[in-house]
Amino acid sequence: MTVNPNGIIIGAAVFICIGIFHPLVIKFEYRWGRKAWWCFLALGLLCTAASLFIPSFIGSTITGAVAFSCFWSIHEMFKQEKRVLKGWFPENPARHEYYESKRRKS
Repeated sequence: MTVNPNGIIIGAAVFICIGIFHPLVIKFEYRWGRKAWWCFLALGLLCTAASLFIPSFIGSTITGAVAFSCFWSIHEMFKQEKRVLKGWFPENPARHEYYESKRRKS
């Protein structure tokens, strides 16, 4: 019987990826607002394409996981703005007027 560490390696990589993207979404929304979603789209598309050409099973799988973490981060970017509007996260003072106009509309 041989030990196959691939699942553990991929699982750990996905765990780290999620841990990295969560604060990235918060920081991107704080800095640039939800309009920064295209950065996650561009990186996601790049990683998707790259994963198709990486010969290593583990490398390709991890790159694909990064791609779909990027795509999920687009969704989270819009949810993060709502969390800021509710006061759950700090808003960027430089964008206070934007947040106030959004609050007035809802």
